[in-house]
Amino acid sequence: MFRLPIGDVFETFIDILKNNLGWLFDAIDFVLDNSISGLEWVFGIIPAIILIVLFGLLAWYISGKGLAIFTVVGLLIIDSMNLWGNAIDTLALVLVATLITLLIGIPLGIWASRSNTIDKIIRPILDFMQTMPAFVYLIPVVIFFGIGKVPGAIATITFSMPPVVRLTNLGIRQVPVNVVEAARSFGSTPKQMLFKVQLPIALPTILAGVNQTILLSLSMVVISAMIGARGLGSPVLLGIEGMQTGRGFEGGLAVVILAMILDRMTQALGNKRADKNK
Repeated sequence: MFRLPIGDVFETFIDILKNNLGWLFDAIDFVLDNSISGLEWVFGIIPAIILIVLFGLLAWYISGKGLAIFTVVGLLIIDSMNLWGNAIDTLALVLVATLITLLIGIPLGIWASRSNTIDKIIRPILDFMQTMPAFVYLIPVVIFFGIGKVPGAIATITFSMPPVVRLTNLGIRQVPVNVVEAARSFGSTPKQMLFKVQLPIALPTILAGVNQTILLSLSMVVISAMIGARGLGSPVLLGIEGMQTGRGFEGGLAVVILAMILDRMTQALGNKRADKNK
């Protein structure tokens, strides 16, 4: 039977990129590596107990006493398992990856909401990014960036971007037509329409996309650890390799605690915004 050489074509494409865009990959590597290392350094110089109190206060401000207590207790449990350093590494990688994902994903979502043609072009690309097994991303990423934090961040960005693009697009498209027409009748320019009408109303849906992006980023920690990104994926990986059930469970529990804290914080932000829109 006739065989399409799709794999060979893709391999050639990757070789061409590697041979001609080395300067671009070096620049991306420099920016990401320094951003993640800088954030790790900031978190690292602050004593764990002070950072835990600060996160607790932030949770109190965003959601109230319940989340603040959960945050403090959860982070103390992570520290008590001697995984604080790993948690800091993971938090730095997730925050940088999420920020870059939002900087790319939200403008793409806005663009797709304003053009059905762009929406039709972007949708299959997002389907591809969301359904392709995450391990497949690692092959070209390691070829371009080697091993370490940067390829982990790139794989995380690729895997976690679709929700924020889709939900930004959806949120803007769901803005009531009568509100858009009223703003237009008052002479709103396209820029005013976007920033003063559509984005504020769509913000709860966009924040739901941010929430999903953060959770998907955290789901990549073990895969990222396989290519040297360290963090909370390392104890899980060591647990698997050495059949150390307890160590692996502690690493997994720390990931769950971190995910629940970030999830509740972003959900509370979205609920606050939704209440304001009512």
